[in-house]
Amino acid sequence: MSSKRRTGGKHSKNNKKAHGSERTPALRAIAPPSLADHAKVAQECEELAERHPEEREELLLEAADAWSDAGEYDRAIALYERLLDAETAGNCSEPDLVDAYRIGVLWDAGRSEDARAAAAAFRRRHPRDAGAWNFVAEAFEAADETVTAAEWFTAGIAHALGASTPVTVDTVEADPHHYDIETLVIGRHRVRRLLGEPHDDWDEVADVLHERRAASFLGRVTPLDEMHDPLRLMQLVNGVPEALETAIEELPNQLRGGSRPVRTAASRSTCVLYWSPEEFSRLLARWPRAADDYGTDHADHRRQVERTLRELSEAGAAHLAVGRATVSGLESHAAAEGGEAPDAPDTRSAYAAELARLGLVADWPPPRNGPCWCGSQRKYKKCCGNPAAA
Repeated sequence: MSSKRRTGGKHSKNNKKAHGSERTPALRAIAPPSLADHAKVAQECEELAERHPEEREELLLEAADAWSDAGEYDRAIALYERLLDAETAGNCSEPDLVDAYRIGVLWDAGRSEDARAAAAAFRRRHPRDAGAWNFVAEAFEAADETVTAAEWFTAGIAHALGASTPVTVDTVEADPHHYDIETLVIGRHRVRRLLGEPHDDWDEVADVLHERRAASFLGRVTPLDEMHDPLRLMQLVNGVPEALETAIEELPNQLRGGSRPVRTAASRSTCVLYWSPEEFSRLLARWPRAADDYGTDHADHRRQVERTLRELSEAGAAHLAVGRATVSGLESHAAAEGGEAPDAPDTRSAYAAELARLGLVADWPPPRNGPCWCGSQRKYKKCCGNPAAA
């Protein structure tokens, strides 16, 4: 399906595979691959699946995704069905999510009736996987079936939490899969706003979840009603100058120092610094007080960068980018600027601006089938672009 929000599922393991080292992460955006390139990747993944049975599921999912991008929808669907086959289903770790992928490709292929039938069969099973429910709900939303999408978001919340569990901020945040459920609650708010529905109790929960999610790294939180305002979204999509200027002016002036975005006139990019696992460890070892801005957990830092970029994007910022920071680069920049303290937030902001000016950044979001900005060598939509990872 063609969807701005289609971000894949939970298959976002960031550990590098032996065969994955053959892939080289790109720092700058590259031209979109051709259909033939996608087909080649799909074929290679299928061959790798035969040679690496311990990674069969992940590789076949990559192959199916590549076949879909190549326009070979039947081959993609066949791989999903192969994973879901009754004789091999025991080897599929998340069958509901795989089925959701299959439904998405049916939409991509223009087989809307088959997609609806598959979605109905999915729903009759009453799965509990919030990520899978979200994926199918967004498929209906992308197809402009907003009423149906609202029904799916609602059903997904009820199934994920359990029909007898009240939908409150506390019950959502206490769930082990709280981010997926938060995404469902916020998605429901979005489509109900498009439909002009009055706020209900679940929408109030969405407001609070959004505020808490954003407040951890933003100094000012844009209300969810404002972000989901249909007229505002339409103006931003259509590039109405006044709306764009207002949105940019209303961006938070201060973020947590670790993820403060920097916009430069020369590059026209708003850059957020990202530290790889190795550089993150070096940063904290060299300047322990950097933990005040970044925390001490790299996974949290990576999620914080993605959330910051998403918040900026939804607030109307354009030309977003990720700067791959290094300790040596920060020290060199500080020395070149007259010996400023490298661990000062302002120095890091200036370093981000310099990376943007030199073009040493990765555009965000990456191309639909492009590598993730974090350098994991995985596709963005199955890595940091996955709602479950953010």
